[in-house]
Amino acid sequence: MDGKNRKDIYPGLEVDIILKKDQRSGALTRGVVANLLTSAAYHSRGIKVRLEDGQVGRVAVIPLQ
Repeated sequence: MDGKNRKDIYPGLEVDIILKKDQRSGALTRGVVANLLTSAAYHSRGIKVRLEDGQVGRVAVIPLQ
């Protein structure tokens, strides 16, 4: 599942994000969502989140649990 719809993402969910510095390479970082930073219901490049370790990026993939 992609991370473009806010309703699919919630604190405690494990996700893969793309950090700002990794946008060119497309490298993914896995972590657990601490809070959602995008207030819109949908974002074409992915909902922006803060992970529990403090990293901020846009959700690229929600792995199957």
